[in-house]
Amino acid sequence: NSVEAATNGVNTWFNIVLPSLLPFFILSEILIGLGIVDFIGTLLQPLMKPIFNVPGEGAFPFVMSITSGYPVGVKITSKLLCENKINKIQAQRLVSFCSTSGPLFMIGAVSIGMFHNTAIGSLIALSHYLGAITVGLIFRFYKINEGYISKAKQKYSIKDAFINLSKARKKDGRSLGELMGDSVKESIDTMLIVGGFIILYSVIIEILSLSNILDFICKLFTILFPINNTELLKGLISGMIEITNGCRIVANVNTSNLLIKISTASFIIGWSGFSIHSQSASIISKTDINLIIYMIAKFFHGLFSSLYTYILYILVFKNQVISSFNFNNYNTLNFTPSFISTLTFSIKLFLMLLISLLIISIIFFILNTIKERYNI
Repeated sequence: NSVEAATNGVNTWFNIVLPSLLPFFILSEILIGLGIVDFIGTLLQPLMKPIFNVPGEGAFPFVMSITSGYPVGVKITSKLLCENKINKIQAQRLVSFCSTSGPLFMIGAVSIGMFHNTAIGSLIALSHYLGAITVGLIFRFYKINEGYISKAKQKYSIKDAFINLSKARKKDGRSLGELMGDSVKESIDTMLIVGGFIILYSVIIEILSLSNILDFICKLFTILFPINNTELLKGLISGMIEITNGCRIVANVNTSNLLIKISTASFIIGWSGFSIHSQSASIISKTDINLIIYMIAKFFHGLFSSLYTYILYILVFKNQVISSFNFNNYNTLNFTPSFISTLTFSIKLFLMLLISLLIISIIFFILNTIKERYNI
């Protein structure tokens, strides 16, 4: 069984995680080296600074995180810190809300694949991203008197954006070929670490299940807390360790209270599990980002996501979820796309997001210029 769990971990990593995340890792490294992130950051400085108290460059890891999933946001933030584009305090604020799940996991895997209900995906995804933004708004006050960007250093013009791009490119100094080679090497190293943790925690969950340790922990919790549904508790504890198994167990819990199941899954996805935390820890180990503070932020992310799920379900999604078509034939959804198709989709998604982010940056710059010129 442990061998089978390890095999499943390898298959998950190779067929889904590797082709999904590798393009984001490689292309992000290249864009940082080329200075494109500095260009975007200069234009988005007036947006990110007032809201999240971070430089405009913080928009890049946030957008990449919410579209690709764990642990891309942490990886890009760590890279920006290592490149001295942000400082420690700003990096700590960034990782608090730039560590999110991707929509493909929440909508495809959890909503359709596990709950067999198409409406749940939008509910969980919206709650998840609102939770991340809420944590970011709270962490803007983290060491608020430190890591401050003075107004004298803020530059918003297109000219300054191109100047900063040129400076960043000269500072990097590597040729395009060398930059691409280093980006591929570093990204592959990161993906191997991610794969190792996926396999490790797949085996750990299997061992805990076979040895009845999970059942023992659940019984211990039912003694300490008045929780009647032990299966739901088992899913929550499993999700605290590994996100996918936890969500699957919660989705299969036999209870008429669907809202409790969805809220629990939202907490698990926001918390992300020790498997994701281990991946993040390996990435930020080369920096001075505080892992404990990061995990505290993820705990609050889980709480806020669960709370938003509860509120949005009652106010907006209740009728949609109840009336949504329930898939009884799971085999029609148990389709795993090929490595090449996933890789191709991931590259297209990254390029689409990059173009969109550049367009948004320019539009925001134009609007901000008009606002300042006419004192709107």
